[in-house]
Amino acid sequence: MKVPENEGKMESSDEDEEEEVWRKHYSSKHRILLVGEGDFSFSLCLANHFGSARNIVATCRDSQDDLERKFSDGIRNVRELEERGCLVFYGIDVRNMSQHFFLRTQRFDRIVYNFPHVGFLFREDSFCQIQLNKELVEGFLRNARVLLKKGEGEIHVTHKEGEPYNKWELVEEAMKAGLQLQETVPFCKNDYPGYQNKRADGGQSNAPFWLGDCSTYKFKLNQSP
Repeated sequence: MKVPENEGKMESSDEDEEEEVWRKHYSSKHRILLVGEGDFSFSLCLANHFGSARNIVATCRDSQDDLERKFSDGIRNVRELEERGCLVFYGIDVRNMSQHFFLRTQRFDRIVYNFPHVGFLFREDSFCQIQLNKELVEGFLRNARVLLKKGEGEIHVTHKEGEPYNKWELVEEAMKAGLQLQETVPFCKNDYPGYQNKRADGGQSNAPFWLGDCSTYKFKLNQSP
């Protein structure tokens, strides 16, 4: 995506004059980076609630062609987001996103990764699959901390609970990355009208996956000396 010449910084002057709107943990005053989006329905949910997406940068790992192929509403959701002022980037690997030409110039109040997953390469509870997902989470956290605004900035990871997901050791990986857990709160899909969780991989990319018990883990920069 080509970034307009005046996009060295995300717009803020108009936002400062507008009434603040909240959707759960997210405010229309926050500068929000969403990564690993599937069909971009989570981003669009926030944009619809805020009435604007000028404070949002939304990214996915897929190319634009893959997005169109995998998700029935992906391109339509992106168009709506862009019409509302969102910056959308394709082909973003969370493991090196801090080097991205635009993202590296920004600092965000909230960095959000819902249900990180490398794809269904092995059986979900196999050692290899668990290790690959751990590496994904580790790479994301190390890059996200670079892009996080100091002070009140938070990294949010929404994650399934129980076996084998607890073996990803999310909190431990965050500590290694210089982050500290602030709180863990239950995740409820109904809090985000329009959000559709997608498998995003394989022949059933557009199908939802079973959520079960899920939580949003909130991390901040470790301020300890």
